Amino acid sequence: MKNLGPPAGRRSFAGAPLADLAYRGPMATPRTTIEVAGREVAVTNPGKVFFPRTGHTKLDLIRYYLAVADGALRGVGGRPMALKRFPNGAEGDFFFQKRAPSSRPEWIEAVELSFPSGRTAHEIVVRDAAQLAWVVNLGCIDLNPHPVRADDLEHPDELRVDLDPVPGVEWSTIREVALVTNEVLEEFGLVGWPKTSGSRGIHVYCRIERRWTFPEVRRAALALAREVERRVPDLATSRWWKEERHGVFLDYNQNAKDRTVASAYSVRPTPDARVSTPLAWDEVPTCRQEAFTLETVPRRFERIGDPWEGIDRTVGSLEALLELAAEHEAAGFGDAPWPPHFAKAPGEPPRVQPSKRRGARDASQRGGIVPPPAPGTSVGPTGRRRTTMPVIEIARAATTTEAMEGLERWKSRHTDVWPHLAAEDVLVDSMRGRFTTWTRIRLNLKNVPEDQRPPQEPLEVDYDPWAGLPPPPGRERTKRSTRRQASSQASRHSS
Repeated sequence: MKNLGPPAGRRSFAGAPLADLAYRGPMATPRTTIEVAGREVAVTNPGKVFFPRTGHTKLDLIRYYLAVADGALRGVGGRPMALKRFPNGAEGDFFFQKRAPSSRPEWIEAVELSFPSGRTAHEIVVRDAAQLAWVVNLGCIDLNPHPVRADDLEHPDELRVDLDPVPGVEWSTIREVALVTNEVLEEFGLVGWPKTSGSRGIHVYCRIERRWTFPEVRRAALALAREVERRVPDLATSRWWKEERHGVFLDYNQNAKDRTVASAYSVRPTPDARVSTPLAWDEVPTCRQEAFTLETVPRRFERIGDPWEGIDRTVGSLEALLELAAEHEAAGFGDAPWPPHFAKAPGEPPRVQPSKRRGARDASQRGGIVPPPAPGTSVGPTGRRRTTMPVIEIARAATTTEAMEGLERWKSRHTDVWPHLAAEDVLVDSMRGRFTTWTRIRLNLKNVPEDQRPPQEPLEVDYDPWAGLPPPPGRERTKRSTRRQASSQASRHSS
């Protein structure tokens, strides 16, 4: 697929009798038109390189999605979608756009959603290959649909299991947890469909009857996570707070309303253009993330078809998992923390990580400390929360890659400290900015002998996602407004 020339005439793709994909202009032009399923779709800057390390262009990306369109549409078809746009390709900045562009063709569908904040927005709904190509032309490298259909926005038809490993967990461990997850799903009457995430983990989807609300589906997902954790406690966890996690976290909160996950056949913004690829269960024990890329997946799709072809025929019930949830609650296991932007739920435990929870005493009498800000950084902990853990901050970066590069520089300077740290001591947080996310890395030094613990140093990368923007509603920016925004490429140490 790399560096393809203009396609010759009409091309078909799997599952469609004859998809029109006629090329109407040279790659060098700033705009061209392709014909897809009887519609003309404009492609702007078709030759723009979206993956610098592989050389794939925007047009290559569109051709990829058309080559696997049957599978991709099985994942996103008829669902509202948040647009995650990369205007400058996989290595550039991205932003989320919930609201459908006002200047869209009349054949692009949108549906109005309501969010936990109380706001509403019209989001794009993709149903055919032409609409899929139009979305990708906006710079959407991966596709992020909601777990509902446009004709019923309050009752999900998918239970989504996101197996999210803490840093340092072996890929073989993630595969093992996926297989245990499948065993649990089968025992509770559900059919799981696995796929690589294209990033670090594995996703397992289950089609479910459209009878349950978002809170009920999330409750079932939490029960599932706790049951997997019970069976393989050394490998899996249902703990929300990163300081309590180990192994593979089953992220039950991906089933909360307004959460989206990269869909089947989504290309991910990785240097090698990896793909979130559907698998058969007998492939899971030996699969490798790096084997599935924009280059290889179309050939796989042409050779074996879509392993998820039968997913819509396996609609199941959540009744058994909800009964398990009731058993957990009767045994004293209540709700678990929700994402921070959700309203406080009845019965939810304190939405503060355990090491920073307030006691009944006055702050001056409580244990723990208020960590100082990193040198050269004006914004740090406010004192509202205290910690008993020796946590230091390493990086605040626009991308995870930049943050991890900063961590590697820190490691190279502290080779005597690093061996003391366990995988769960590396806290990698995806933080919400105004329109996108950014990455923070902290280290918990609890396992490092006290006399060997390094002090808080200047951040390896100091990125401020709010610099130059007006303060969001209700958010104090007094300190932030004085912070110097470091370039997302700059670091404190050049070696």
